[in-house]
Amino acid sequence: MNNSVKIKRGDTVIITAGKDKDKKGKVLMVDRKKSRVIVEGQNMITKHTKANQQQGQQGGLVKKESPIHISNVMYLHKGKPTRIGYTVEKKEVDGKMVTIKHRVAKSTGEQID
Repeated sequence: MNNSVKIKRGDTVIITAGKDKDKKGKVLMVDRKKSRVIVEGQNMITKHTKANQQQGQQGGLVKKESPIHISNVMYLHKGKPTRIGYTVEKKEVDGKMVTIKHRVAKSTGEQID
């Protein structure tokens, strides 16, 4: 598995494959080990839950987001899907050389964060 996941929590993405294709949403969670993301309001599943008196939960049907593989989402930069790359910058801080990585939109070359 490739652990270089370029999508972060809080990014806006578009889904490129599956039942929710062409829908947009915000990334709620990134699972680097399984290469999956959870997108807000997308890939909804219905889960049957059992009532639990100790925690005060009611039983029934609960709708929640299901993980999507990272390859099936694409970062949205200014409303357009784009790939993400990195630029490495070397700076001198307090007499020491420090390398700083910045995410860059490959379509425009603009820095994301």
